[in-house]
Amino acid sequence: MDKKEFRLLIKYCFLKGKNTVEAKTCLDSEFPNTAPGKSTIKVCYAQFRRGEMNTEDGERSGRPKWVVTDEHIKKLHKIVLNDRKFKFNQISDTLKTSSECVHNIIREGLGMRKLCAKWVPRELTFVQKATTS
Repeated sequence: MDKKEFRLLIKYCFLKGKNTVEAKTCLDSEFPNTAPGKSTIKVCYAQFRRGEMNTEDGERSGRPKWVVTDEHIKKLHKIVLNDRKFKFNQISDTLKTSSECVHNIIREGLGMRKLCAKWVPRELTFVQKATTS
């Protein structure tokens, strides 16, 4: 189960008049391996007592996620093909995104890996291998 579903179950226990210990016992008996901890249940109960009955995730501050689109993948592919010795930090500075995002796009979106300090497609034919060196 995901967090939202557990929050709904905790809210149900709260509305039934159970305390946090009873709610924890109930959730542990039904979901022994995945039930939330005591502190999570206490935080949820505190929110419900304040009148915040919403079980959705709230907005968080921080760096926005960089959306991976075909346009971004094409732009990154063009950068990598122009200079195969580009580093993650250089690419991320150019695209104004995190190096983790760049790594994921190169690995999963483009299917490339590092070979002798160059970015190359993962599966090369014998002819392609001979021409890239």
